[in-house]
Amino acid sequence: MVDIAAQLDAVERAVRTDDVDGTPARVQTLVQTYPSPIDDVWDALTSAERIARWFLPISGDLRLGGQYQLEGNAGGTVQSCEPPHEGRAHFGITWEFGGGGETWVTVHLESVGAERTRIELEHVAPASVVPDEIWQQFGPAGTGIGWDQGLLGLSLHLTDPDARPDDPAAWSLSDEGRAFMRGSADAWAEAQAADGVDLETARAAAAATFAMYTGEAPGPM
Repeated sequence: MVDIAAQLDAVERAVRTDDVDGTPARVQTLVQTYPSPIDDVWDALTSAERIARWFLPISGDLRLGGQYQLEGNAGGTVQSCEPPHEGRAHFGITWEFGGGGETWVTVHLESVGAERTRIELEHVAPASVVPDEIWQQFGPAGTGIGWDQGLLGLSLHLTDPDARPDDPAAWSLSDEGRAFMRGSADAWAEAQAADGVDLETARAAAAATFAMYTGEAPGPM
């Protein structure tokens, strides 16, 4: 069993619209603290063998300037990579999915004492990649549910590997998995409302995203 409520509550989420290098962009941030030292968390995030155990199989060159490809998902380039030093680390990658344009992901790690590590994941998508009509229809849950699933996988990997479902894709369509996605969508609606969007509008977008993830409604055309 996965403690859905505990995992959803463990993540801080934020949404904002900002100018990034002069380009209007949608910015999503997720923060979670894990009960593992920074070196172990860094290895889990940057080792191809370990990434496959909590997220997806990955191929390519996971070094600065290298290209990577997640199986059936995004690929891109490693743009920055600073291993742990004095309790801090970070890496930055491009996130390119299905020919839909280039977005950027940056992950910062910070030691919280000797045995805990705070992760901040920031996903920046230019408005040209996520146009207004798509953002209004699906909101931040469109990508946020996927990031929540990733943080859940990492949490199980670091704390209780035996609890990870044998088939995460099938689990996501189980009653438990659907409850997790519904909770994630609702949490992203709250984050969008905190950014100034009408709460009912945000909730409608979250509901549309949940329906898309569960196959109850089509995705964007």
